[in-house]
Amino acid sequence: MTGWHASDALVTRYANGSLPEPDAWSLEKHLESCGSCAARASRAVRETPAGVVLAEVRETVLRASEREAAADTSAAAPSRPLRRARFRVSRPLTSTPIGSRTARALWAAGPAVRGAWSASVLGVALAAVLLARFADFAGARPLLLAVAPAVPVAGVALSYGAHSDPLHEIAAATPSAGIRLVLTRTAAVLAVSLPLLTVAGALLPSSGAPAAAAWLLPGLALTLVSLALAGYLGFRAATAVTGGGWLCAVLAPVLTADGRLTARLAGQVSAYLDGAPAQGGWAATAVLCAALLIARRSAYDRLDRR
Repeated sequence: MTGWHASDALVTRYANGSLPEPDAWSLEKHLESCGSCAARASRAVRETPAGVVLAEVRETVLRASEREAAADTSAAAPSRPLRRARFRVSRPLTSTPIGSRTARALWAAGPAVRGAWSASVLGVALAAVLLARFADFAGARPLLLAVAPAVPVAGVALSYGAHSDPLHEIAAATPSAGIRLVLTRTAAVLAVSLPLLTVAGALLPSSGAPAAAAWLLPGLALTLVSLALAGYLGFRAATAVTGGGWLCAVLAPVLTADGRLTARLAGQVSAYLDGAPAQGGWAATAVLCAALLIARRSAYDRLDRR
């Protein structure tokens, strides 16, 4: 039993099939541990037209099964006895069918992945390619590499917390809440952003910038930094500090220095991303932040529940 209960409007939408599948999944996880809400949802489903039909079908099948079982008992060589059919009225016939486990997991991965954020990442990648191919902007790859490490950080900010997820209270009350839910949604964000931005970078002219994959380890490290800080500051503040700090560190020197913009940007990005010392530093940062996450994993059980 949790301290949160589903509203009547939410239960009604779940019963009539108008609640989106990801939200219905979150509500169903809550119903597993809340008997009062489960009873209300079951009663609401039975009162729908589909629930009435299912109840009638259930009674018809039960009566037919009982008649067949009685006939089988009088046969000389009875076949396998028919067991009494058992039916549980759950989602109505008009609701959206439940897809595969993989599809449900993707939908449950977070608002950033199933919302407009994924389209925004794709838009950033396409804009960089179009800027280089049709506007002949030589600094497209350095600019993309400068922005790319902050993109998954922004995705993490949009994936967790009451500010972005209308059913955050339900998700936070499930057995998979806490650090497990945080890491699941972070992995979904990385799975979307890393391949899209890396492929886009590979399609752009180098212009003196590092390789297209040079941002992957820094992007992972910055994401882990934001998660580690979230245990102290909350997700919004942690991601703002991490993403904003990175953009200021990379772009501020470029905007204030003299010389050609493309060359300055390529040099600045190379200083942060290129070479064994830089990549080794990012690797060490990622390991330290991962260790901090493991050490303070219990702090995420209470994170952003307000």
